[in-house]
Amino acid sequence: MNTPLPPADELALIDRELGQLDARRLYLLARRDWLLRQPAPLVWGAPAAAAAPGRPKEASAPGAQNLLLTLGAVLLAVAALAFTLISWGSLGIGGRSAVLAVVTAAALVTPAPLLRRGLRSTAESVAAVGLLLTVLDAYALFAVGMPAADADAATAYAAGAAAVLAAAWAGYGRALPALRIPLPAALLTAQLPLPLAALAADAGPAELGWALLATAALDLALAASAPARWPARAAWIPAAALGAGALLIGLSESAVAASAADAAAPAALLAAVAALGVAAAWRIPGAWPAATAGGLAAVAALGGTARPELAPGWAVVTHLALALPLLAAVRVTALPEPVRLGLARAGAGIAGLAALWGCAAAVTALAARLRVLDEVWAATTPAAGVPLAQPGVAAPVALLLAAGAARWLSRVLPGRPEPAVMAVALGWGGLFTAPLPLGLPVAAVLAAQLAVTAAAGLLALRSPDRPTAIAAGAVALLGAGNVSLAALDGRAATFAVLGLLGAGCAAGAAYGPAPRWARSGAAALAVGYATALVVALSALTDLAAPWWALPVLAVPAAVTAAGPGLGAQRLAAEAAAGAAGLLALALACGDAPVLALALALAGVVCAGSAVRADRRALGWAAGVLFVAAAWVRLASAGVGTAEAYTLPVTLPALAVGFLRRRRDPAASSWTAYGPGLAVTLLPSLAAAWGDPHWPRPLLLGAAALGLTLAGAHHRLRAPLLLGGGTLAAVALHELAPYVVQVVDALPRWLPPALAGLLLLAVGATYEKRLRDARRLRSALGRLR
Repeated sequence: MNTPLPPADELALIDRELGQLDARRLYLLARRDWLLRQPAPLVWGAPAAAAAPGRPKEASAPGAQNLLLTLGAVLLAVAALAFTLISWGSLGIGGRSAVLAVVTAAALVTPAPLLRRGLRSTAESVAAVGLLLTVLDAYALFAVGMPAADADAATAYAAGAAAVLAAAWAGYGRALPALRIPLPAALLTAQLPLPLAALAADAGPAELGWALLATAALDLALAASAPARWPARAAWIPAAALGAGALLIGLSESAVAASAADAAAPAALLAAVAALGVAAAWRIPGAWPAATAGGLAAVAALGGTARPELAPGWAVVTHLALALPLLAAVRVTALPEPVRLGLARAGAGIAGLAALWGCAAAVTALAARLRVLDEVWAATTPAAGVPLAQPGVAAPVALLLAAGAARWLSRVLPGRPEPAVMAVALGWGGLFTAPLPLGLPVAAVLAAQLAVTAAAGLLALRSPDRPTAIAAGAVALLGAGNVSLAALDGRAATFAVLGLLGAGCAAGAAYGPAPRWARSGAAALAVGYATALVVALSALTDLAAPWWALPVLAVPAAVTAAGPGLGAQRLAAEAAAGAAGLLALALACGDAPVLALALALAGVVCAGSAVRADRRALGWAAGVLFVAAAWVRLASAGVGTAEAYTLPVTLPALAVGFLRRRRDPAASSWTAYGPGLAVTLLPSLAAAWGDPHWPRPLLLGAAALGLTLAGAHHRLRAPLLLGGGTLAAVALHELAPYVVQVVDALPRWLPPALAGLLLLAVGATYEKRLRDARRLRSALGRLR
């Protein structure tokens, strides 16, 4: 053993370490002797192993204790119920009273000494049994003293008993504050007396609502008195539930009131709910939902008295007008924050509901214009715009009021984009639908709606706020579409509206300070309206619909001619022009010769655009369109020869491939000649296999032979493989009848036998390959 220390130093180090080990051993032995002399020595064997720290415990001591106490309390409760309900009749009045008094007193008194001994869980269980016994005492008293009572008397007794029990339990909980059960039980029981008393008195819905509200007021008073103490801090939960019940009763009664006098009682209840909600939010931190409920109740109380005298639509407007002042609460700094927040949210909620109602009415009215599609340019035109189904003028008024509120909120809350967006959408909806129910002439209605649409489009172009601009652009697009739809009722209206909208979109596209996305959208819409005008002008002629495709193609041609002059809007305009070209082809589908002409003209437009360096890709589209035009024209002429369709494509393709190879000798023959050759060879081969005559196979075979020889001579893979494959297929086609004759002459058992031999050979080869793979794996396994 080699160490870096000299032998003398290493020997000294070893002696020191041995001395330390001896000292540690002596200390441990002394400690062991002392532990063995203690009164409770350590237990050896299995119990120590059972207490190993790594083994999980199945149940903790407190959990087991609580479970046993809970089961004991439940069993005692079941025994008390059985005694009261079943064995009660076997005792006299004195015996009954004595038993119940003794048991109840014992159950209520026992928790005190248990708490002094520190047995809190046991005290809680016994106290729970005592509280249950008090309920049984109340039931026993009713069974003895009022055996023949009717339902109303029983309900009244239950109300009184609940009040007495709630007070007794609250006092018991105050006397023993360490117990956690009595005070929550008293709180829950205190919710019953007033509602039960109202039911016992055969009260109506309004009186029941007052009872619920009074109970909620008591709960809120408790919650406000000690918000940090239990159970006062939980009193707001039953208060919220009972207050919501009172609010719903008031709203339902107000909704069915037939007159202002009938609505007075629900209005008073709702006013009380409003006052209680605001007071709760004022006193309790974070209770803004109470203020929200109070704001809703206040609006319903004021609006409910006026509702029976108003039309349904104007009732909505009235409620909205009453709710809008609540929004101003956000600026009243004298109010606590929960009150301000709750009242503002109540006003915003009512405004949102009114806006939804107005939007539904407006959508119904605007969708009615779809009837124009049944008969465009009808002989008779209505004298007025399509009226709103319901509720007339009230819907635009509601939308405008909601828009004003949203606009005010956008100024108060500058960091939130939602109010400004809502203001734009609702304002457009109100202004756009306002002329409809007024009975104005069609021209006046369309002029007003065009003005609103133009204003929305101008806002989209000039607004510095992007969300607002997007919202304005969306509603402008929606308005333009709806006005264009309405204008189809008359010819003059069609040309006037389409022309004005197209000119406005063109002006918007040319407006330099506008955002790029807005100008691009305006450019696309301008092209779309130009296309619509061309279609409308074509409809004035006596031409059939397929011939309308030719003037429609003038729109893509004009956009292509404008080209770079369109600037940043070029891409959007060209996309819209492409859509116009597709529309032209769709119109021409009814007449094959016209479709061929339209395809050719579309190809010319694409080819003209492909002249520019940045639009070279359109050359492929031009080629496809030219080929499609030729094919459609041949099909319309009744030509059935496949080569008539394929050779006009093959020859230009081969010429392009030849030029490509001269420019780039490294280009593959598949890229240069493969597409052109495949376009003719494959369709011709498919036709030759179904052709019973000899000229087509002969000519195709000769052409394939020439291609094969040319490919072999010039060492080009594409002509060699395509030509050779086609030649082999043609030869097989020619030999097929003779092969069939030979097969018919063979015995029937020969084909299955040949197939079996083939499978055996393949299987043997497969097994050999598997064996070679195993050998390779073994050899690799022996490598290191």
